Amino acid sequence: MPSANALGKTEPIYLTAQIRLIERAAHDDNPRIQLMERAGEAAANVARELLGENGTHVLVLAGSGNNAGDGFVVARLLKRWFYHVDVVFLGRTDALPQDANNALTMWQEAGGVNVRDIPPGTRYDLIVDGLLGIGITRDVSGKFHALIEAAIKLAAPVLALDIPSGLDGDTGMVRGIALPAQHTVTFIAMKPGLLTRDGPDYCGRVQVADLGLATEEHVGADGRVLRQQSISHLLKPRAKNSHKGQHGDVTVIGGAEGMVGAALLAARAALNCGAGRVFAGLLAKDAPSVDPAQAELMLREPDELIATNDKSILIVGPGLGMSVAAKRLLIKCIDTDRPLIIDADGLNWIAQEPDLQLALHDRAATTIITPHPAEAARLLGTLTGNVQNDRIATVRELVSQLHSNIVLKGVGSICITREGKWHINTSGNPGLASAGMGDVLAGMIAALMAQGLSAEHAMLYGVYLHGAAADECLAQGIGPVGLTATEVISAARRVMNGWIKQAD
Repeated sequence: MPSANALGKTEPIYLTAQIRLIERAAHDDNPRIQLMERAGEAAANVARELLGENGTHVLVLAGSGNNAGDGFVVARLLKRWFYHVDVVFLGRTDALPQDANNALTMWQEAGGVNVRDIPPGTRYDLIVDGLLGIGITRDVSGKFHALIEAAIKLAAPVLALDIPSGLDGDTGMVRGIALPAQHTVTFIAMKPGLLTRDGPDYCGRVQVADLGLATEEHVGADGRVLRQQSISHLLKPRAKNSHKGQHGDVTVIGGAEGMVGAALLAARAALNCGAGRVFAGLLAKDAPSVDPAQAELMLREPDELIATNDKSILIVGPGLGMSVAAKRLLIKCIDTDRPLIIDADGLNWIAQEPDLQLALHDRAATTIITPHPAEAARLLGTLTGNVQNDRIATVRELVSQLHSNIVLKGVGSICITREGKWHINTSGNPGLASAGMGDVLAGMIAALMAQGLSAEHAMLYGVYLHGAAADECLAQGIGPVGLTATEVISAARRVMNGWIKQAD
């Protein structure tokens, strides 16, 4: 029995330009507000926790902007708490913003001294990274590049202020070099660069210090963080008096010669994640009439299924191939008025056929597409590197072009609705980088729609569940190396039923 509940509590995500608007609005509301002092105090408290009872020596790296000012506040407070603090300051006093200059003055008045290079021979228990902030727009070079290299060689734990230096706050792209952190205290709100592309490899554990600001009173957020509490309540326990017809049908179209497994994986995932009945229309001439590993699946002719299963959630693309017959079936699926999920070769056909792109854009029924970065690049006529360089911009462009709900897969998968609301996923691990995982994801989303979730909720639930299932496998010692799509299906069923039980 699906829940009509809205999504659970979610954290807003802001781009750099929006953070600046929030800062200005907060200052306009209260000109005496001391955001830098609040940020430094929040970070200093985290630093003290990380240092524990035995840590004594701290190295603070300060650059040339407000991030440096945060670092000076942290240095001053830690010194007050009797830690030994060295500050490497690469900026110029006369070029610092006013608040950062004030923080520098207060640090110096407290007896703090700045140096230009890391003092040799000192073993540091913690590095506080206030070198570069979220405003970076070009590759790190010169003395900043050299200082990051030197800090990496110290092999000490790093606490990043707002964002690891060298990481782009909007995109998660490393700008030439970045300083990996074990912990990041990010200020005001979450930034996309902490959650996607290279961000998760560089940020470590991320904590948000909101500095007492009600951010959404100042600037509305289109982006949200996708976590378990966002979606796990959306499906409730089923009534005892229920039957398979109440849990919906899923139909998978694909499985050309040599790729039957892709369609079967999608179908198995749909069945294991709760669809009442699952059909697979396989293109291969030698396609099996029964799936020996999942005999509950009903294998039929593709044309028959498209013509007759008028209440089914359609998936087209897994193992579809690039034949004339494959294109014809894709067109048939797009022309239906049924909810449709398109993946794999379905997306490759759309990428090379402008008429199909137009048909998708004009489609009235619900559509979800699930490209990986290379498929997204083909759809936009660009390079995969360009997609990865700005994943938020990519999904926005895809929505404009195809008017579909979209999952851009990868680290920090981005889910965006037709209306432009987007979430960045936080579940999953490198074990998902193996064959068949995308087919399984498509099946999961279709099963959730079959059980009554909206396209948005099914997309978000499915994406988070997919990653959570891989995390469950990892917790049991399965993967990440060698994790298979079949193992993720079984884990997803366990995880999903656990959530449903908790939602009772």
